[in-house]
Amino acid sequence: MPATIYLDNNSTTAPLPEVVDVVARTMRDVYGNPGSPHRAGRKARQCLEESRELMASGLGADPKELIFTSGGTESNNLAVRGLTYGLPQSGQTATIAISPGEHPSIAEICRSPAMRFWSTFKFPVDSGGLFSDSQFPDDTKLVAVILAHNETGVIQDVSNVAATCLSRRVPLHLDGVQAVGKIEVNFRKLNATTLSFGAHKFHGPRGVGGLLVRDGTRLMPVMKGGHQEADRRPGTEPVALVAGMAKAFSIWQTEQDTRTRLVTQLRDRLQSHLLEGCPPAVVNGNLAKRLSNTLNISFPGLDGEALLIALDLEGIGCSLGSTCASGSAEPAPILVAMGLPSDLYRSAIRFSLSSLNTIEEIDQAAQRITSTVSRLRNVR
Repeated sequence: MPATIYLDNNSTTAPLPEVVDVVARTMRDVYGNPGSPHRAGRKARQCLEESRELMASGLGADPKELIFTSGGTESNNLAVRGLTYGLPQSGQTATIAISPGEHPSIAEICRSPAMRFWSTFKFPVDSGGLFSDSQFPDDTKLVAVILAHNETGVIQDVSNVAATCLSRRVPLHLDGVQAVGKIEVNFRKLNATTLSFGAHKFHGPRGVGGLLVRDGTRLMPVMKGGHQEADRRPGTEPVALVAGMAKAFSIWQTEQDTRTRLVTQLRDRLQSHLLEGCPPAVVNGNLAKRLSNTLNISFPGLDGEALLIALDLEGIGCSLGSTCASGSAEPAPILVAMGLPSDLYRSAIRFSLSSLNTIEEIDQAAQRITSTVSRLRNVR
C-alpha cells in the first residue's frame, strides 16, 4: 500500500512537535491541581491563567469570558443547552434558528428530548452556501450558526444575523471550531453571545477546547460537580492540554500569513489538477469565501462512499464530510441546501489540507486521485 497522504485536516490535525513538548513538560512539571492553595496548585493556576489570557486576547475577548472545555462538541452543547435552560416558559413557543448542515453537536441537540418543546428554523442559503435571508421567526430564543463550514469551508457572513440578534435581544452562538486557528476571529467584533473552538483543529492536542461567553450572559452549566471555570464547567482543568492549546494558537498567530498563503497555494494547485484531470468535476462552495485549506469537489457519475474507500486504498486520507456523522449514508445536508443536484452531492469528497502538506504531496495526491476516478468511471 502506498504511503498515506493526509488530506483530512478538518477532521483533525497532527499536533506540532512544539505542542507535544509543551504538553509533556507541563504534565511533568506542573502537575498540581489548579484549585489547590498550596505551591504546586498555585503553579498550575498560574499556567492555566496565563494560557487563558493568551487565548482570550488573541480572540478579542476578556480572559474571564473564556471557559475551558474538552473540545468543540462540549462547547457547542454547553452553549445551546446553557442558553436555552428553562425555556420556553409556560404558554410560550420557542424556536432555535440554525444553519442548514449544522454540525451534529448542534443538530442532534435540536432533535433531543431536552428540546422537545422547541421548533427548529433553518436559514435558507444560496448556491454558494451563504445565507440568502438573515431573518428568523419572532419566537426565536436562540440563533446558532457555523462561522466556517466544516464540509465546504465556506466562511459565513454573520453580520446581518448578529445585528438582528442584537436588536431583538436574541443570543447568538457561533460554532467557530473550523474558524479559530485558520482565520482571524474577533469575538467582540462578531457581536456573538458565545463562540466555540477546539484545539485539535489547529495542530493542538485533542481533548481540549473553549467556549467564549460574553460578559454578563446567563449560562447554565450542563454538568454538576464542582465550582471550576466560574461555576460554569465543573471538573479539574487539564492544565497540560490547555498549555498545549495555547502554544498551538500562539504559533498560529505568528505564522498566520505564511500558513494562509502556503495552504491556499496548495489547495488551488490540487483543485486545478483535479478539474483538469477528472472532467467532469465540480467545486462546491467556490462562489463564496472559503477556508484556505478546504476543497469540496464532486465527481459526477461516481458514488462518494465507493470513491472514498478506493482513495483510502491508494493512500489518500480524505472525507465525505463531518467525522462525527460517519456511518451515515445520507448526503451532506449543506450540499442539498445549496441546491446541488443529486449526482453532485452524492459524489462529493472533502479534501482539507494543512501547512504540513508539501507541493510534492499535492502533486502525488492529484495523480492518485485522477487515476482512481478514471478507473472507477471506466468500470461503470
